[in-house]
Amino acid sequence: MPPRWTDPLPRIAGLALTVGLLAAPVRAEPPLVASDWLSGSLAVPRESSAWRPGDGVPADARPPGPRPQAVARSGAAGDVLVTRLGAGDPDATGTVPPRKLGLPADLWGRTPAPDLARAIAATDPRLPVLRGLLRQLLLTQFRAAPVSDLADQGKLHLARVDGLLDMAALAQARALIEVAGTPDADRFRRLFDIALIEGREQQACKMMDATPGIAPSFQARVYCLAMGGDWAAASTVFYAADALGLIDRQMAPLLAHFLDDSLVDQPGSLTAPRPVTPLAFRILEAIGQPLPTTGLPLAMAHADLRANGGWKARLEAAERLARVGALEAATLRAIYTEQKPAASGGVWDRAAALQALDLALTGGDPDRIATALAEASAHFASAGLADALAAMIAPDLPPALTGTGTATGTGGDSGAPDDAAMLRLWAGLPVTPTDAALAELAVMAAHRRLPPRADPPPTPSLLPEALAEGLTDAARDAAQPDPDQRGAALLAAISDTDAALAGDLTRGARGLAVLRALGLEEQAWLAAVQIALWPRLSPDGRP
Repeated sequence: MPPRWTDPLPRIAGLALTVGLLAAPVRAEPPLVASDWLSGSLAVPRESSAWRPGDGVPADARPPGPRPQAVARSGAAGDVLVTRLGAGDPDATGTVPPRKLGLPADLWGRTPAPDLARAIAATDPRLPVLRGLLRQLLLTQFRAAPVSDLADQGKLHLARVDGLLDMAALAQARALIEVAGTPDADRFRRLFDIALIEGREQQACKMMDATPGIAPSFQARVYCLAMGGDWAAASTVFYAADALGLIDRQMAPLLAHFLDDSLVDQPGSLTAPRPVTPLAFRILEAIGQPLPTTGLPLAMAHADLRANGGWKARLEAAERLARVGALEAATLRAIYTEQKPAASGGVWDRAAALQALDLALTGGDPDRIATALAEASAHFASAGLADALAAMIAPDLPPALTGTGTATGTGGDSGAPDDAAMLRLWAGLPVTPTDAALAELAVMAAHRRLPPRADPPPTPSLLPEALAEGLTDAARDAAQPDPDQRGAALLAAISDTDAALAGDLTRGARGLAVLRALGLEEQAWLAAVQIALWPRLSPDGRP
């Protein structure tokens, strides 16, 4: 008994009408990404049905018959390297030049792309400075090692995109895909999901319509046909594909309700798929059964930042993203100051504290600023948002209050912490509670960097000896990685340094030493400070 959404005759008619649409072969593929809720959820039978006579040959089409064979010039064995002709190598693309990080363009060395992809998927730091470093690494245009198998080309690029998506860095992930040129089917899957979360589905659907064979799934094709206003075609494709078993079982009832508003009157609510995909999220929203983003993958929180949502939902989503560094400080600050808090407690108290601090900063009275800062620091630190508060207001704190101003050797950047403010924390000098908060804010200022010095800063007295060992020159010199494995060594160093938060100080020291050996002095020193300040950055031990 086929439990479908219409009676058999329309289904049979739908099958007849869509013979041309479903002419291309369909194959099942396994998930291609670490985030199963994202593109992996679309790795169901994929259709190439958009191709029509007169169109260009789809990229994955292959001519029939035997392929030409290369003729060897000698019997000597040689290395077999593969590269895709007619298109750039996506693995070597990026939006950030290597010189911005001070790292060599050949950082990845000769580490195979699949090994790097696995290392990226396993790297998940909690320290803010290390999360920022990882984001920059994933965006940087490093040369990739040649692949020995054409199937491996592009895997490193996809791993970098998926790493950014797992960090909820949607805009950066989108930019990394776009810089690689015209997307293939796998890259378009990511673009499509990003567009759904950001509310730009019309743009993604237009790209799908204009590019033969790129639709990630039949449910995506149905959704885009409906969004384009062709509801008849959407219904026809849906019922035909559903009858052939090409629609995901969890998605079928959602699409049926989306296409037929008469089903809205049926009692009960629909069951959300597991995992909730961006497409399912949007369809449930469209049929009047929206899901809260709390408890969903972090990237979904971006959907709550749209202006059509309530202010509390926007605040809560913004805070979740800010805790992992996935939201610009200016955007977070703007959301906090949109309205007057409607109640007290939790997010309302933080909004009120920031607004009071804003007023104090505008007035310029140091005493009033110090009082408002102490209040705001207490509220934000208790929620694990001390670093976010620093990013929002540290540049605006008056130099007379914090010792900040034009930093030595920073080229005159206003708001960066100067040597005196930094050394006050490094040396562990006795300070008042308010001064301690100010010193922390200076360290975690929006520039997130230490002023360059001829000599490294003194080892902070608040660091355990085992961890401080990693900041010595001897440890740095002994940690020089293999030049062909520097990229893999850097990814390992990020995980090693972060392990200090779990109490593994020896491993943390090893990570700091490797960071310094690779020339990442500022990141190493700031990571040491953030390890020492972790109880204030994240009181419960989590970001």
